[in-house]
Amino acid sequence: MDKRLAACEERMNKGMESLKKELSTIRAGKATPALLDNIRVDYYGTPTPLRQVANVSAPEPRLLVVQPWDKGILAAISRAIQTSDLGLNPQDDGQFLKIPIPPLNEERRRDLVKLAHKLGEEGRVAVRNARRDANDQLKKAQKDGELPEDDARRQVDLVQKMHDKFIAQIEDILKKKEAEVMEV
Repeated sequence: MDKRLAACEERMNKGMESLKKELSTIRAGKATPALLDNIRVDYYGTPTPLRQVANVSAPEPRLLVVQPWDKGILAAISRAIQTSDLGLNPQDDGQFLKIPIPPLNEERRRDLVKLAHKLGEEGRVAVRNARRDANDQLKKAQKDGELPEDDARRQVDLVQKMHDKFIAQIEDILKKKEAEVMEV
């Protein structure tokens, strides 16, 4: 496989993996530690990812437990979770935080589906940008005489097939996430 095609496929794959990671932070009614991945805690004046200052676990389907390594930042973690747009209220027991995950109402589910579709569009744009850049490189290589016209056309077709494959995968991921969020 041509190095340009390999680089294009790598960029498309990174865009899709990024989408999967972003979608994992969207609440779907059940507790998952990934739900708190985007939370940043004010740790002695420095915004720090929650995972770097505490252990997050899901002992029950509707409960998250956050156990900080430094008990002095329990209040800061609680504040960070409350001010996030997740709509969660942590309960501080002095040692760790218990975060009950309330069931989602219909309006909140629709908002989360809209957010998932927005993230999906960003993933599709990343794939399209990778396709555009690969096609530009192939046209330049053809123009500079590095690549015969037949090979350039064949590789442009391969880039389009790769693009279509990744777009279809993104659509599947979005359908699954939408079904997960809308499930009562």
